[in-house]
Amino acid sequence: MNFKSITFFVVFLSFLLVSKAKKVDVVVEGATSIAQTDEDFICVTLDWWPTNKCDYDQCPWGQAGLFNLDLKNKILEKAVKAFNPLRIRVGGSLQDQVVYNVRNNIENCQPFQKQDKDFLFGFSIGCLDMKRWDELNEFFNQTRAKVTFGLNALIGRKESETEKTLWVGDWYSHNARDLMSYTISKGYKIDSYELGNELCGVGVSAKIEAKQYAKDMATLKNLVKEMYPNPKTQPKVLGPGGFYDKKWFDTFLDASGHDVIDGVTHHIYNLGPGNNPDVVHRVQDPFFLTQIAQTFKDVSNAIDKFAPWSGAWVSESGGAYNSGGQLVSYTFAFGFWYLDQLGMTSVYNHKVYCRQALTGGNYALLNTTTFIPNPDYYGALLWHKVMGSKVLSVTHKGSLYLRVYSHCAKKEPGISFVFINLSKNTSFEIDLFRDLNLNGGSSSFLFKGHKEREEYHLTPKDGNILSSVVLLNGTPLELSDSLEIPKLKPKLVDGLKPISIAAHSIAFVTIRDFNAPACS
Repeated sequence: MNFKSITFFVVFLSFLLVSKAKKVDVVVEGATSIAQTDEDFICVTLDWWPTNKCDYDQCPWGQAGLFNLDLKNKILEKAVKAFNPLRIRVGGSLQDQVVYNVRNNIENCQPFQKQDKDFLFGFSIGCLDMKRWDELNEFFNQTRAKVTFGLNALIGRKESETEKTLWVGDWYSHNARDLMSYTISKGYKIDSYELGNELCGVGVSAKIEAKQYAKDMATLKNLVKEMYPNPKTQPKVLGPGGFYDKKWFDTFLDASGHDVIDGVTHHIYNLGPGNNPDVVHRVQDPFFLTQIAQTFKDVSNAIDKFAPWSGAWVSESGGAYNSGGQLVSYTFAFGFWYLDQLGMTSVYNHKVYCRQALTGGNYALLNTTTFIPNPDYYGALLWHKVMGSKVLSVTHKGSLYLRVYSHCAKKEPGISFVFINLSKNTSFEIDLFRDLNLNGGSSSFLFKGHKEREEYHLTPKDGNILSSVVLLNGTPLELSDSLEIPKLKPKLVDGLKPISIAAHSIAFVTIRDFNAPACS
């Protein structure tokens, strides 16, 4: 065999390896749903971090913090409006150092200042004046956002003299009362109040004992009931907003009392620090991605046991902590982790999932400087557009690199899927099977659709998963000349054909004539 023949053979073999498609049978049990999310499952955080919040010789927050954010920016406004509504959580690490200058009695009311010592996270107390609170609420109202506000849970306490990082004493609720009173007088709508940020378990920079926290949650609940007496418009009460610790959470929920906590909130940063070179590998590793499922299951089980009237929320999740993965979190690759997280949390009966952050840090959905959407923005928007609140059981015996989640369609009739292909070289051809799971049986029937499917295929520019440009059905998603968010239009595919999922891609698929009784 001559050199040219060898070269041709190698090239041809490489083509076969890259283009090979593996057939996979996916079984959907549509008789009953296995879990349910909130209708507004997708949530993002607006954080307090100032410009000089820096990690690993980077300062990626720019002007994105709540004190500095340009609320008049048209791209920002349109990006939020596109969800109609988008749930926004106001909070983050510094929320337990924010005081509210409602009565104009705080001298020198200033945002956070960098400090060398004696303050959490290296920043001073930050003061929110009512002019900025008015501006924020004007933005929320203009964009029709649904707001969760994170309250300062350390106010009134002091650090323990005997145990480092432990804060003791009762929560001082008067400043929160003043803010609520002002907010109500202005007609501003708050969907929920969350008490504290990462103060549970061993804490991050500070911690509170579980029984004390439960007592303070009851104080907040009573305050909300007093200030918002109409049950129909009464904001929900959320907490503790930190990392899951079984002993602490069990004690906290058991001591909280009946109907006190409406949402049990926890945080997820399972990819390690933002400078970890393994982040790009971890987001493609199905074995690593699956490890966090136990946490979601444990939180859900704790709620079932101690607070069944409540629901699980992920109230902050950025994957990689300290402002996100430096070279990964704003790229297409991060969508593998993010959308898989959305799928897993929905299966384990989580009601809301809050991404860190809308803008600011490397993990932002919108570029911190330009507000141009990063790839994950479009994944979040598509989830909100096509995935309904009822979660269906879906299984397959194919590759572990193919992740599949199914919900009733957002708009009836039918069901929707998200397919996440973590494999670099293997594409998949999907045949769907319907398992009605009647009378305990397990008979599956091949589904052949007679209506056209609606398919949204997301791929990275030039096949590079570290690209910050995403293609929808082969066309780059870019702002229009008038800075409008592009319309997310599906391609219509013959329902009799298998569903094709390209290597290193994500696809949302809606099938209108798949009759699942759970979705009726």
